[in-house]
Amino acid sequence: MFGTSLHWTTFFYLLIDILIVLLTLYFSKKRVRTSFKRFLILGLLFITYNLTGGLLPYDSFPGPLILQYIITYGVAMTLCVFIIYYLYKEYDIVVLKFNSSIRNLAIFTTSSYIILFLVPYFLTNSLILARLLFTIPISVAIIIFLFIFYNRISNPRNANAFILRRNKLSMISVGCIALLPICTAIGDYQWFTFSVMNMAFFAITAIEIDRYLFFIENNTRMYEVFAFQKKQRDSTVQRKIIYEDLTRREIEVALSILSNLSYKNIAKDLSIAESTVSKHASNIFKKTGVKNRREFLKRFRKRKQIK
Repeated sequence: MFGTSLHWTTFFYLLIDILIVLLTLYFSKKRVRTSFKRFLILGLLFITYNLTGGLLPYDSFPGPLILQYIITYGVAMTLCVFIIYYLYKEYDIVVLKFNSSIRNLAIFTTSSYIILFLVPYFLTNSLILARLLFTIPISVAIIIFLFIFYNRISNPRNANAFILRRNKLSMISVGCIALLPICTAIGDYQWFTFSVMNMAFFAITAIEIDRYLFFIENNTRMYEVFAFQKKQRDSTVQRKIIYEDLTRREIEVALSILSNLSYKNIAKDLSIAESTVSKHASNIFKKTGVKNRREFLKRFRKRKQIK
C-alpha cells in the first residue's frame, strides 16, 4: 500500500491500535493512574511496531539496509520485553525462574541480537543466515519462558471468572511473543506475523475491558468502601487522614476479602505471594481507616448482611 511494503492487514491493525489508544486517552483523562499510562505506552509501541515493520524495508530509506532491520528488530524486541513487563506488573511478578527479571530479559534479548544476528550478518553478509542464527535460540528461550509463566499463573483453586479469563488472555499474549521469532524465521509473511503480534495487544485490551466490567459488576459491593474513602477525602484537614484511591490490584484484593477468602486463597487466585496479599490488605486498611481485616469486614460487609 502507498507504494511501500505495508500490507493492508497491517494498515488495518494500525488503525485499530490508534483507535484503542485514542479511546484510552478519552476515558483516562480524568483518572491519571500508572496502569493507564502503562497501557498507553503499550498501545504506542504497537503503533510504532506496525509502522516500522510495515513500511520497512523501504528502497528510498537513507542509509544501509541493515539500519532498517536494526530499527524494525529493535522496536519488536522493545515491544516484546514491554509486554512481559506489563504482565509482570499485572501479576505482581518481580522475577521468575532462572533469574528472569525484566532487566535480565532485556539484557539477554539485546545481547542475543548483537551476537547472533548483527555479528553473523556483518561476517557473512547473509540476512537469511543471521535471521536463523538469531531466531532459533530466541524461540527456544521464549518457549521455556512460556511454560514458566504458565506454571506461575495456572491452577487457581477458588478463582472467579474474571481471574480465569485474565489468565487465559495473558497466556495468549505470551504465546504470541513466543510465535514471533518463528514467524520471522519462516519468512516475510507480513499479514501473518502482524496478525499474531496484534493479537497480543487485543488480548491485553480485552483484559483491561474485562476488568472495567468486573469492577462495574461489583460496584455495589465496593460502594461503602468508596463512599468511606470520599468521606475521608472531604475531611482530610480536620481528621488528618491521608486520602488515596485504591489501586486496581487493591480493589481486586478488597473484593476477595469481602468474599471472606483467606489470604492464602487470595494469593493462589491472583497468582501472587501471600506476603504480597498481606501488603495490599494493609494498604487497603490504612486507606479505609480500619485497623485490621476483622474491622474491614465488619464495616464494609454490613450492607450485604442487611440484605
